[in-house]
Amino acid sequence: MAKLIMWNLMTLDGFVEGPGRDISWFLDVWGEELEQISIAQGKAAGGLLFGRVTYQLMANHWPGETGEVADFMNALPKFVFSRTLTRSDWNNTQVFNADAAETVARLKRETAKDILLFGSADLAGSLIPHRLIDEFRIAVNPLTLGGGTPLFKSGSERVRLKLLDAKPLTTGAVILRYEPAK
Repeated sequence: MAKLIMWNLMTLDGFVEGPGRDISWFLDVWGEELEQISIAQGKAAGGLLFGRVTYQLMANHWPGETGEVADFMNALPKFVFSRTLTRSDWNNTQVFNADAAETVARLKRETAKDILLFGSADLAGSLIPHRLIDEFRIAVNPLTLGGGTPLFKSGSERVRLKLLDAKPLTTGAVILRYEPAK
């Protein structure tokens, strides 16, 4: 059975997007080091999981790109949850509008290798209460935005996490790996 691993870049004040869905601050920490980590994760993955908004950003970018990251982004199976999309032109993509928790539980059972959940804070928020996220990988960017889309929504239930690893990067970002505490 696959693990579901949430992988996100987040600002120190907890945002995955700035106002107006701005993600330009990703470039502050993106470089060779983070790219190699992303490539290793992508090569180990059995699929990518997205909510509609993140999916549309990815689908508008990756199909025309080349390189190692583009290779796995374009080749891996992609699972998209949306109430409005019914199909996709990006290869290896399945669109679901069914119950996300039930469908993700089934995908985890049916997928041999781990599934990466990118961005998609709303989708992650809907899966957390069902304990479907097995690992939280968060690259904390050492800056504050003061507003935007928070990774963890206000009113979310309390979830205790156990630290697995903390890895500082030369850019000042720190990758934190957690699993739900037993």
